[in-house]
Order: sequence, then structure tokens, then C-alpha cells
Amino acid sequence: MAPLYVAILIIGVALIFDFINGFHDAANSVATVVATRVLTPLQAVVWAAFFNFVSAFTFGTGVAGTVGRGFVQLSMVTPKVILAGLMGAIAWDLITWWLGLPTSSSHALIGGYAGGALANAAVRLGPGRALEGLVLGQWPMTLGFIVIAPVMGLVLAVLLMVAIYWLFRDATPSRMDSHFRRLQLVSAGLYSFAHGTNDAQKTMGIITSVLVTGGFLGTFKVPVWVVLSAHAAIAMGTLSGGWRIVHTMGSRLTKLKPRGGFCAETSAAASILLATFLKQPVSTTHVIAGSIAGVGSIQRVKAVRWGIARSIVWAWVLTIPASACIAVLAFLALSAVQLS
Repeated sequence: MAPLYVAILIIGVALIFDFINGFHDAANSVATVVATRVLTPLQAVVWAAFFNFVSAFTFGTGVAGTVGRGFVQLSMVTPKVILAGLMGAIAWDLITWWLGLPTSSSHALIGGYAGGALANAAVRLGPGRALEGLVLGQWPMTLGFIVIAPVMGLVLAVLLMVAIYWLFRDATPSRMDSHFRRLQLVSAGLYSFAHGTNDAQKTMGIITSVLVTGGFLGTFKVPVWVVLSAHAAIAMGTLSGGWRIVHTMGSRLTKLKPRGGFCAETSAAASILLATFLKQPVSTTHVIAGSIAGVGSIQRVKAVRWGIARSIVWAWVLTIPASACIAVLAFLALSAVQLS
């Protein structure tokens, strides 16, 4: 059993990650509504943070269970593993935030958690058996969603844009945007709701793993206080904003009008909520970026700055291995420290 102070320390670090997740992904929630000038930046982050928080208790804790016990063998999970995983995720989030790249906090957390478990298995069982620290059956679907999620968002955005252009075929662009400026408030709220329910559950899974492996819980069941604290942390992070990434997502990737912002947010929200229903942790960043690209490409392919998109995709590809490598180094460093 881990000492109480160790559990409190790791839970605190997990909530810091959740705060940084909200801070890092705030841009994804507000970039479109800010880029289309429907809301000011301050209004947008307050709107997003509200829906991040109220999404608690709406979709259960299936994603938390997948993250907490679906990727790594619980027998290999120790306080050092969890702490190293969080350090890997936080470090990668801060690096990509500084570079202005909208990478996935979700995949950084999964990669960091896996890196910590791999390092522990290598130390305990030998380097040749490091993969025994993972639950390999869950990984194909999760890795598949790295591709599926943005493609789903892109396709839905294209279909929605086509439908809207057909429905408003007799309306002028200015009349269309007058309607969608109001509707974008709904779509932005829906996207932030979806973001909150999927992303906060990932931190819930990590915290519950701490409680189970530390001997404070007998079974993997997320306590109510964990649900509330995770949603509060991500909402507070969203309130703090992430303006470097707002610029990349809201203006550099493609130019958006209110109708395009509505389609991007609605398509992304639908994709994320479907994944949450299926208990799959997906990257809200990947989905909204795919949806924005879909909106831009319906006008003309060159409307999307594919060079920027290529840089974003490379950051996505690197996220899991990079955060895992940082976590391995963190685990080795923590091995010299008595935590349990």
C-alpha cells in the first residue's frame, strides 16, 4: 500500500495535468468561435469552461475505465509509474504549447502512462519482456482512432457544409452568417460539452488507478469526488486559455465564417460523443482539426493550408512515443527516490 501522502501527491499532479489539458485544449474549444468573431476570447473561454464542467455525470465513466486499466497491466502500476506517466504527458503538452502545435493531451497521457509501465516491466522482468507491462488488446482500436477520429470529423463537416449550402441555396452569404452566428453559440457549447466528458474521464482513470493500486479502493470504481475534481480542473484550465494554439487552429489552418465554424464544431462534437459512448478515449484536438480542414476543403482544396496541417499531423504522430520516452526517463529518475 502506498503512503497517503504519496497518493495525495500523485492525485495533485494528475489534477495539474487535467488543468493543463484544459489550458492546452482551450484553443480547440474556442478557436472557431473566436475566429468567426461570434464571441470575444474572454466570453468564449467562460462559455467553454461552463460546458466542460456541466458535462460531469452525463456519459458515465467508461472512458476512465479504458484509460485506467485498459492500456497497462495493473500489476505493473505503481506510484512511480503513474507519476512518471503524468510527468511525460505534462512535459510534452508544455513543449507543444510553447511551439503552438495543437497536439493531443489524451494521447500524451496514454503514451506517458504506457512509458512508465514499460519502464517498470523492463526493470522488474528484463528489457526483453518490457511489453508485458501493456494490455496489447486495447491498443489497436486506440491507435486506429488516431486516424479514424479526424477523418470522421472531416467527413461529417463536409457533409454538413454541403447540406447547409443546399438548404440556404437562395440566401446570401451575409444572411446565412446572421443565422449561424447565433447557432454557433450552440455548436461551441456542444463541442465543449463533448470535450469535457471525454477528456476529464482520462484523468479520472489515472486517479482511480492510484487509489486502487495504493490500496485505498477495493475495485476500479470512480468515486464522485474524483468526477467533480477532474471536471473542475479541466474547466479552470480552459478558463486560463491557450492563445498560441487559438491562432493556429482558428486562423492559420483555414479561414472560417460562422457557418463553417458551426459545421466544424457540430461535426467534432458528434464524433467525440460517439467515441465516448463507445468508451474510447479520443483526441478532441485531432477531431476538431479534421473538422476545420473539412470545412475549408469544401470551398476549395487550396483553402486549407496543408503545410500547417502537415506539421500538426507530424506532432500527432510523435505524441505517444515522445511522451512515452519522457516517461521512461522520468521513471528511471524516480527510481532513486523512495515513494512507497
